Amino acid sequence: MKALTWHGKRDVRIDTVPDPVIREPTDVIVKVTTTGLCGSDLHLYEVLGPFLDAGDVLGHEPMGVVQETGSEVTNVRPGDRVVIPFNVSCGTCFMCGQGLQSQCETTQVREYGSGASLFGYTKLYGQVPGGQAEYLRVPFGNTLPIAVPPGPPDERFVYLSDVLPTAWQAVDYAAVPPGGTVAVLGLGPIGDMCTRVAAHRGAGQVIGIDLVPERLERVRARGAHTLDLEECGDGIVEAVRDLTDGRGPDSVIDAVGMEAHGATTAKVGQQLTTLLPDALAAKLMLRAGVDRLSALHLAIDLVRRGGTISLSGVYGGMTDPLPLLTMFDKQIQLRMGQANVWRWVDDILPLLTDGDPLGVESFATHRLPLDRAPDAYATFQKKQDGAVKVLFKP
Repeated sequence: MKALTWHGKRDVRIDTVPDPVIREPTDVIVKVTTTGLCGSDLHLYEVLGPFLDAGDVLGHEPMGVVQETGSEVTNVRPGDRVVIPFNVSCGTCFMCGQGLQSQCETTQVREYGSGASLFGYTKLYGQVPGGQAEYLRVPFGNTLPIAVPPGPPDERFVYLSDVLPTAWQAVDYAAVPPGGTVAVLGLGPIGDMCTRVAAHRGAGQVIGIDLVPERLERVRARGAHTLDLEECGDGIVEAVRDLTDGRGPDSVIDAVGMEAHGATTAKVGQQLTTLLPDALAAKLMLRAGVDRLSALHLAIDLVRRGGTISLSGVYGGMTDPLPLLTMFDKQIQLRMGQANVWRWVDDILPLLTDGDPLGVESFATHRLPLDRAPDAYATFQKKQDGAVKVLFKP
């Protein structure tokens, strides 16, 4: 089959790789019909090379049609249409029972002290072959695939794999009071969807902050107030306070993570690790990694006293310095973590079958054949051509 594989920093290719096969009686093989390019895939493209091997298949936002099932699979059958969550979770352990599928005890990667395995996402998360491919082996066939109805286009459902539950959890963790104010930092696919979910769930004012004009316009067109970080410069905190009775927003969602602009020293440190031998770079990143924290520091400055910060952007540093005096003094609540996809399916799925209040059918900016994936990675990283959400059709 054809698949998008990693070969080095900013070097991803379409290769011919072996077709996946049934290994366990509860496995299913899915013929992928649509698969997304995620902002966190850029971390693999740029800085997480020490935890990848040449030929690793990337991607964790797939949906498709069940092609084959193992002998013990009863909940889906060939021909069924399914979305595959990015968490590889068993659905039956203690953590899954708590709605914490991202911490699944069956697939935790204990070698690295990590939570549940993820599709297409490095040795840190199990080195499981990903879904930017023509076919995907999916374990836990009775509990992991999300069955969706035939008929509506893939764009109605593919975001159940990651974007929708990640945004939904980010807004839930932000604890926006009814009619309250939330600021969203970073208007890539997750941040954009956060603004939509927050408005849908009753936020009185949604403020979107970014520095890419096309992204600001997309969010503004759906009713959010937007602020251009480049135009505001050092006045961004005052600009937000002017919109929030001088206090700051009740909640701030950081949808940026380690890809933040600024923080030049940390950026240089990240880049230098890519020049080291993999074994040394991996050890350094696990013990002494530092993120670019511009977005998180801005969130801390923006949020009102007693407010809540929700982190959905991915951070990976082990020695990140945080202004704990300020956080304590402002009595900030902080929640974070990988999205627990199945935890939110019952909340989200009705919004995809009864109308389209979140605008998912028009959410993608680019729909491309899989063989154009290498160029799409470069375009998305550079924030060119209005790229916000890219879908591949294998």
